[in-house]
Amino acid sequence: MKPTTRLLAITVAALAASAAQAADWADTSIGYRYGTKFAEPFGSNDIKKSIVDLNHASGYTYGTNFLNVDLLLSDKTDPSSPNSGSGASEVYIVYRHTLDFGKITGSKIEFGPVRGVGLTGGFDANVKVDAGYNSRKRMLVLGPTLMMDVPGFLNVSLLLLKESNAPYNKFTSTATPRYDYKTHAMLTAAWGIPLGKLPLAFEGFANYIASKGTNEFGGPTAPEFNFDGQIMYDVGAAAGAPGKFKVGFEYQYWRNKFGNPASGPAGSGATAKTPMIRAEYHF
Repeated sequence: MKPTTRLLAITVAALAASAAQAADWADTSIGYRYGTKFAEPFGSNDIKKSIVDLNHASGYTYGTNFLNVDLLLSDKTDPSSPNSGSGASEVYIVYRHTLDFGKITGSKIEFGPVRGVGLTGGFDANVKVDAGYNSRKRMLVLGPTLMMDVPGFLNVSLLLLKESNAPYNKFTSTATPRYDYKTHAMLTAAWGIPLGKLPLAFEGFANYIASKGTNEFGGPTAPEFNFDGQIMYDVGAAAGAPGKFKVGFEYQYWRNKFGNPASGPAGSGATAKTPMIRAEYHF
């Protein structure tokens, strides 16, 4: 294991171990979203997808945890195999743990618009079954986080990314050994902000990801920009059960998806402009 990877792995393991504390608060939900304008590099930008997700956020004595698991089911425009009448399927997992330095030291760290400072670590992982690339992404992340002084929350992080992939096309028996991209940075923000006194909230994330160098096939990669935001209406609030059931509208803009240059052979599928409907049940 390379030194950078070893350091990130050890740090993430320590962060995860520290999360084994009794939660002060927790929010878990099951959600569904649907859109007809999903895009995939080297493929279409008119893919229909249904996404079922399990989402968990919690806080404990020294910080917070976040876990999201997406099951993405495409229509046949993004096929599961060559000449297939069925669509691809994918599982994508994101985990983040943030240590709050103010909670650890017992002294608040506040300045200007910042109400807290922390250290975030975690990972992404996916498995996709499709007609071509069949992604097997693994990524470790680590870096500082600023917690902004806003209603709800707004966290801004500068993370170091250590990403690899080992795609395997079982239809052509073409295997690619696990390939480590260049260690690169991501500036990311995540937020959940109430909109006035209405049972509405603006939620989502935005990522700017630097180029990760040459890909596993010798081609260039490009910086990515991924914005995913939603306006959610708390239906349960009107029934005396706030926070239980939410519906809303979501929009994603993702340029140079997975680092594939939109101006290169990945074509129009390297830029996603995807409106979605969304529903969540919290328990």
